[in-house]
Amino acid sequence: MGSFQVAVALIGCVAYLIAAEPSNYEGHQLFLLSTAEENQLELLNKLALQEDAYDFLNSERVIVHPKHIDDFARIMQQNDIGFKIIDENVDTTIRRNFEKNQAMQRLFPYKGQGRLGTNQYYSHAVINVYLESLAQKYPHRVFLKKVGHSFEERELKALIITNGDGRNNKNVNLVDGGFHAREWISPATALYVIDQLVENFEENRDLLLDFDWVILPVVNADGYEYSQQSPDTRMWRKTRKPLFHEGGICYGTDPNRNFDFHWMEEGASGDPCSSTFAGPRPFSEPEAMVVRDLILTYGPRKGQMYLTLHSTGKLILYPWGWTSDLPDTWPDLHEVAEAGAEAIYAASGTNYTVGSSTNVLYVAAGASDDYAFNAGFPISFTMELPAGGSTGFDPPVEMIDGIVKETWAGIRAMALKVMQKYPLVD
Repeated sequence: MGSFQVAVALIGCVAYLIAAEPSNYEGHQLFLLSTAEENQLELLNKLALQEDAYDFLNSERVIVHPKHIDDFARIMQQNDIGFKIIDENVDTTIRRNFEKNQAMQRLFPYKGQGRLGTNQYYSHAVINVYLESLAQKYPHRVFLKKVGHSFEERELKALIITNGDGRNNKNVNLVDGGFHAREWISPATALYVIDQLVENFEENRDLLLDFDWVILPVVNADGYEYSQQSPDTRMWRKTRKPLFHEGGICYGTDPNRNFDFHWMEEGASGDPCSSTFAGPRPFSEPEAMVVRDLILTYGPRKGQMYLTLHSTGKLILYPWGWTSDLPDTWPDLHEVAEAGAEAIYAASGTNYTVGSSTNVLYVAAGASDDYAFNAGFPISFTMELPAGGSTGFDPPVEMIDGIVKETWAGIRAMALKVMQKYPLVD
């Protein structure tokens, strides 16, 4: 099975599962495609533009509208592109996994104290309560930071995690999750990182000797909550701020195209209804502004590693995302990323790919990792977590534990490598 990553580079994430409004995927089928040769790329690019018919999820998966299934199979056969159907009805799988999570939330509700489990995806409100509880339980080494509000006025909260020795001006690792609403495994992983640094402090005190960690588990709180409303909203990707235009109204911006570094260049859309809409202007979204402010607070001073958690793909990506050119310090980035990939493979056998965003995945201008790197973080990564479920974006609850634990093994290894390469300078 090939990756046809070159095809995805051309497609540039034009089409996604998300439309401007909630969607029912009854009868939609998920196809797994094999390698596309260079002369097939133009065809795939054109198909990706037909968003009502074809939803390209990643380098190998495409969801096809029931009205277009026969045509799609015929087109693949005529152009010698291998394919097979791996889900006969995407809607059924989405609903099954959604209902599993709801059941786990009812069976094991969080009561405001103690640790969060890895048996469910939690709401944004519960996550905030959990962050507050940790700050209260460990007042000398965990500090709650209210960093802003979403468009719908949800409070965005981050944790500053220290070892409690009171030393100022330590180096900083900045981690965020939940940029894209449907990627529930991202906040779940950020929460597990918090758990390991706080509740398993003795095992991980070495990571906090000369480094503080700042972690924002959910960037796109409005979209995240919207995706938890029903199976029909489960695959929502963007924020929720409405934008009126000549054709009517569309909701949301891709917050990971909204940063003021090569904004609205390749890989971003000016169409308000597109899933990769970059916004009417840079930093039009309050959620992107919150991350910007964290980056500017820590990056130019003591920030050493910025890590943003996404899914899917089993990838550790470094700048640049706006061009195929590599930064001068790419060997340092590659070295740290490889340490993470090797640790994950040792822990679970999961094989991650390492490289620059554009060369490994696709062009995505205006993203947070490029912005953070340009702002002073010498190590800046997007980590694309493993796929799960039918679409890849909906790992069922039984997959959470394995994904977050193997990811933590990689993050810990990368943090150790960063400590070695960028020691504290008083």
